[in-house]
Amino acid sequence: MGPVTENWRQASPANSSEAPTAGSYGDRLAQLAAKIEFKRADSEQEREAIFRLRYKSYIREDAIPANASALFTDHDDEVENSYLIGAYIDGELATSLRLTVASKDGIPDCPSLHVFPDVLQPFLDDGKVLVDTTRFVTDERLSRLYRGLPLVTIRMCVAAAEYFGAHHLLAAVRSEHRAFYIRSFGSKVLCPSRPYPPLLKQISLTTVYFPTQGAELYRRYPFYRSTPSERQKLFERPQRANGQARHKAAPVPQRSDSLGTDPPFVESAPVVPR
Repeated sequence: MGPVTENWRQASPANSSEAPTAGSYGDRLAQLAAKIEFKRADSEQEREAIFRLRYKSYIREDAIPANASALFTDHDDEVENSYLIGAYIDGELATSLRLTVASKDGIPDCPSLHVFPDVLQPFLDDGKVLVDTTRFVTDERLSRLYRGLPLVTIRMCVAAAEYFGAHHLLAAVRSEHRAFYIRSFGSKVLCPSRPYPPLLKQISLTTVYFPTQGAELYRRYPFYRSTPSERQKLFERPQRANGQARHKAAPVPQRSDSLGTDPPFVESAPVVPR
């Protein structure tokens, strides 16, 4: 997924069996979520800012070789079923991640499939919809100011699961980050660490099975709920003048909105459509 490293331990609840308590940790996360503007990066300027943030984050962790452009991007940033999402605090890019939607009936490909084909291809063959989260990075200064940034940013993965009717929420993560996903989301490790070019460090694969674990995610983190209009702004592609979509999202059925219809504050976090 990437080197969101500085505050992973501080960002996750101490006891994974308990929801964050009102008036303390949970409220602080909700207040942070309300400050954040989530945007899909469509313009070249927005995308370049994300690629620069990635480069700084990965270089800081010695995860990639240096390059002259000071940008980190790859082929999967350009495919039709990938979405680059940026999270902004007071207009400043704080975190970013890439969501790639893969399905048998849509586009049956995603970054983690390249490294874990033996694990993921059977899911696709069985008709499962995958939301693959990769290139998850944070701004070093803002991550120190806002300890809950990793947890709050994962809200976009949950919104994608709702919109695309996902079964598996995948995260390709370094071994030292697995505990964060297990504690915070009840993630299951699908595969131990493997080489993941062009990264210099090995990556393991985790999943949250959304049809059964989605309700628990909303119980633990009520601010993960999103409205249909917010999901549409993030994941419905812009239309060209001739009426053709700029990109083709995987045409899979959307989930019921029964888990995410009336969030307590989500509309106060404006979404202006990585």
